[in-house]
Amino acid sequence: MTSDHLASAAAPGRRNPAGESALPRWASLDGLAAIVLLVMVLLAPALWNGFPFIFADTGGYLARPFEGTLELGRSALYGAFLAAGTHFDFWPAVLAQALITVWIIHLTLRTHGVRGFGATLATVLALAALTSLPWYVGQLMPDIFVPLCVLALEMLAFRSEQLRPGERIGLVGVVACAIAFHMSILALSLSLVVILAVIRMLPVHWRLPAARLSLPAAAVAAGVALALMSNAIIGGAFTFTPGGFNILFGRLVEDKLVSRYLDEHCPDIRLRLCPFRAQIPAGMDDWMWSGDSPLQKLGGWTQFKPEARYVVFETLRAYPGAHLMLAIRHTAEQFVRLRTGDGFNSDNNWHAEWKLSVLAPGAMPGFRAASQQHDRLEFATINRVQVPLALLAIAFLPVLAWIQRAGRNGIGALALTGFIALAANAAICGTFSGLGDRYQSRLAPIATLIVLTAAIETFKRRADQAEPLPKT
Repeated sequence: MTSDHLASAAAPGRRNPAGESALPRWASLDGLAAIVLLVMVLLAPALWNGFPFIFADTGGYLARPFEGTLELGRSALYGAFLAAGTHFDFWPAVLAQALITVWIIHLTLRTHGVRGFGATLATVLALAALTSLPWYVGQLMPDIFVPLCVLALEMLAFRSEQLRPGERIGLVGVVACAIAFHMSILALSLSLVVILAVIRMLPVHWRLPAARLSLPAAAVAAGVALALMSNAIIGGAFTFTPGGFNILFGRLVEDKLVSRYLDEHCPDIRLRLCPFRAQIPAGMDDWMWSGDSPLQKLGGWTQFKPEARYVVFETLRAYPGAHLMLAIRHTAEQFVRLRTGDGFNSDNNWHAEWKLSVLAPGAMPGFRAASQQHDRLEFATINRVQVPLALLAIAFLPVLAWIQRAGRNGIGALALTGFIALAANAAICGTFSGLGDRYQSRLAPIATLIVLTAAIETFKRRADQAEPLPKT
């Protein structure tokens, strides 16, 4: 398989708008074999596990279409996506995630000057071995759509001329679904579009070729519409997935700003939380999910939301400097938290197991037999390799963005977009959700992908330049 089997169908002898030679159809036997091989590489950890990986939140997503309700931070649309594979032990969900990931990686390589199945295979193998990518591809969580959305937005902004019309539509669809799958992706997408718009206004000698933001903006708008409509259809309310103020309040609990505010303002008849201020737990998870938490005694997140909003705004007014310093500190710490394995043990999966036993009882034998449920997953060795490599790749992105800023294959724009996304993701998650390894580790593979793309493109370009001219 030496030709580029991952190109879309084209008639023999014709050229596509990007100037490529016509390539074999997806339906050809060798093309299908190439796709199967790449998908199996990305699903290898899940296949070894014997069941798609779950997370503590998986059951909350799955329950949404069955219960017809909206819950804290759990996308109804992603729940429907999982529910479609219920009778097949959820393998269709991770298979779809793997196929989309292969397609996005292929498009990223092709639109930035790297063509050929060999390059795609080498890149996927490297990402599977050296990054967290396959662990999130094989997990029943929307986390994999964070890096996929960033890469899709970059191609829409900087490489749209290298894409076929159907590919543009597909990338807009990926961005829209990603946003509807998790609200943090909406915040990240908006941040990227705004920052790229600001970069457009810099002096020409300081900036990259200007991003074309009409398609990215349309993709974000489509995601907003899809999130609202899917929540209306599945959950009965034309609104975003709930959780914003309650999640931020939980972070303020962990940072002691809530206790500080209550100590200074209680008793206050506007604050139902005052009588419980001595019972406020130290950690965000205990506040949000423990049955003994004051949150549960006050009626849960739905009834507590108005008070959470009030306290958040009051603490911002009372302690702006503390908020700013905490946001800076959390952003910096989150930026380098890249370890794989967060939530892959069995300790906190009781809720997911309960929901699966009720909503997908046929999947329980496979679930219970999986290595994950017997704590056979070990990430210490993996992280000793992956974390330093990820840090090096991330540190190299600004350098790559500068030295490649005028390159015709757009590597500079890709590197800059990747670095902005990593920084914005750290700021969003660190400020609003608290600290967690998975928040940054799910996005870190894009740094390695970008460095690999640059290395392969440079090697091929130099090889082409060194090739002797044919004799006449």
